[in-house]
Amino acid sequence: MTDPPRRTLAGILDLRSSGQDRWRAPTPGEGPPRLFGGQVAAQALAAACKTVPADRPPHSLHGYFIRPGRPDTTLELVVERTRDGRSFTTRHVTALQDQKAIFNLTASFHAGEPGVDWQLPAPDVPPPEAFDNPPARPSRRMFGPASFFEQRPIYPSVEGDPWPRHPCWVRLVEEVPADAAEQACALAFVSDMGVVGSARAPGDRSHPSSLASLDHAVWFHRPFDITQWHLFSVDPVSNFGARGLARGTFHAADGRLVASIAQEGLIRPGPPDWLPPGPG
Repeated sequence: MTDPPRRTLAGILDLRSSGQDRWRAPTPGEGPPRLFGGQVAAQALAAACKTVPADRPPHSLHGYFIRPGRPDTTLELVVERTRDGRSFTTRHVTALQDQKAIFNLTASFHAGEPGVDWQLPAPDVPPPEAFDNPPARPSRRMFGPASFFEQRPIYPSVEGDPWPRHPCWVRLVEEVPADAAEQACALAFVSDMGVVGSARAPGDRSHPSSLASLDHAVWFHRPFDITQWHLFSVDPVSNFGARGLARGTFHAADGRLVASIAQEGLIRPGPPDWLPPGPG
């Protein structure tokens, strides 16, 4: 059986107007039986960006995953223009399928101001060129054909553990415009990749029956080019009551901290009940 042609990130983020501050987003039918959360977050952020001047790039987003998204089902994005201030702009986006909310996003945009430039130092890891393994794309089994990023894990994968391993070097495999909004949407897409799996307690290599993002936040600190290698590092913070919290960072190859993330995920014990059979 021939694999369907690989889609592009530009195509996924190509939203079509369906009314005042409303857009429809592509939902590919290939891949796992639920939409990848990073895709929905990136599309919601793209919708918000369409209502904000280009000189105000996004500096943060906060989202809640309410229901699993279904592939090959119309996804409508409704934007509420919450506030337009002198320095900051706020937008709220609701992602709907069959008139039911599956995801809520609040995004904030900043006009940019002078200030102190300081950060915690980047993790001390080898550069991406130090690895002789060829770049690998994330599993199509979990993320479908919309796996637009190459990755180079710092540590070898653990046998029997299907989840992407952090930390890893990542980069977009296609061209994307240099403007900050497009770059932010691309980073938002990959920012959900492997995070819930990395929220498990250290040493836990079980296969949960449910593993899903509950809420997700991204802060964009500095300009970046996501087509270049970035170190994506995620660490667990807490596990309790079937919920796990993780924090993560994106560092450019020159050590600049370009973004931070936080996510809480649902982690229920037992064999996975949603991964389709067959190779990744």
